Amino acid sequence: MTLIQSISGIRGTIGGYPGDNLTPVDAVRFAAAYARWLKERHRDTGKPTVLTGRDARPSGEMLNRLVSATLNAMGINVLDAGLSTTPSVEMGVLFHHTQGGIILTASHNPVAWNALKLLNEQGEFVDADEGAKILHYATEGKFHFETIDKLGSYQTVEGLIDRHIQAVLELPLVNLPAIRDKKFRVVVDGVNSTGGIAIPALLRALGVEVIELYCEPNGQFPHNPEPLPEHLTALSEKVIETGADFGIVVDPDVDRLAFVCEDGSLFGEEYTLVACADYVLSHTPGNTCSNLSSTRALKDITGKYGGNYSAAAVGEVNVVAEMKRTGAVIGGEGNGGVIYPALHYGRDALAGTALFLSLLAERNLTAKELRSLYPSYHISKNKISIPPSIPVEELLSKVQEHYRHAETDTTDGLKIDLPEGWIHLRKSNTEPIIRIYSESTNRQEAGKLASAAMQIIRSYLK
Repeated sequence: MTLIQSISGIRGTIGGYPGDNLTPVDAVRFAAAYARWLKERHRDTGKPTVLTGRDARPSGEMLNRLVSATLNAMGINVLDAGLSTTPSVEMGVLFHHTQGGIILTASHNPVAWNALKLLNEQGEFVDADEGAKILHYATEGKFHFETIDKLGSYQTVEGLIDRHIQAVLELPLVNLPAIRDKKFRVVVDGVNSTGGIAIPALLRALGVEVIELYCEPNGQFPHNPEPLPEHLTALSEKVIETGADFGIVVDPDVDRLAFVCEDGSLFGEEYTLVACADYVLSHTPGNTCSNLSSTRALKDITGKYGGNYSAAAVGEVNVVAEMKRTGAVIGGEGNGGVIYPALHYGRDALAGTALFLSLLAERNLTAKELRSLYPSYHISKNKISIPPSIPVEELLSKVQEHYRHAETDTTDGLKIDLPEGWIHLRKSNTEPIIRIYSESTNRQEAGKLASAAMQIIRSYLK
């Protein structure tokens, strides 16, 4: 059982002892810390309001009651959107002009997990500095709860997902007539969470015939909820069985998006962002951004349209900051996270779905044909255990020296760019390991790159 407290929020497994797992005590403590931070940040604007929403996990309603009551006790008003998606809550902060937001979701983690993800008044995840303040307040535990006359209010809000869908439909680049003319048939795997509400509703609004698979939002995940190839066999089989044009799968909070082609093969979650960027850049040329562990294919596509690609440290908040710095027209992460600033600065599977459909419709291609047009890269994901006594920064410096003739980047761990591919080494924030990602033009070469880096690390550990 685990409790992980970080600058981005708190997550852990439900039950057990306070401080070891995500218990009511921990949820209250962290919600109070966020409330203290929010009141200090908006001390001149009156009583702050927070929008809350949750995925369909069985623990979500319980956590929501704890969090909402704690916010009220701290003098914070609460608007509760109930079952929702992460991007819908992010947009809801803007719709309702609230001072913050909390999303109760553990994203791709199994059903035993849940989390509090924290937003600022822009509907974006709090940055590292502000997150560190909240974490300090939670550790310090000094909270001032309000008297009866200063308690916050609580009310529910309806239709947040519908407003989100309408905003997607109104995007200039969403080619609604072309999509409707194609009469697509699509299988949707909503992993029995809120994607089963949002994605089918969006598709029907786009004139797409929907075949639902695991779209009952009961929180009983029918398979591991991370949209990785080994978890998508049922979706692939359903696409083939029904003769659908392609399949869609999202994670439980609907900020990651992956596709299955018409023959049941995987489009590849790394290529979700590549395809959406291809479409956006073809209409609005500009810059792009992804994290250091994402495929090189995005850089290739960006160069094709005359734009500049830049890489950020792993983490949505880091990618968003780099996108703002460079004025990127689209960006995201290679895990199927599409960030389209014309809508908002957050990973959004609804936006990604609409852009992908527009691309297929305008170019009159199947998903398989589209995938064949992109550079073919393969990523190998590995890890190596490191004794806690070993200073990882020094170890990575030694690895960098070994690759001194290559182009390197130390923004987030160590990224090594080579003619045949790249290697990215990062210290885990939660385990005594170094994560080693590598990419090349085939699976074997990617594996060789990772093995070479791991061999160097082991030589220094002897």
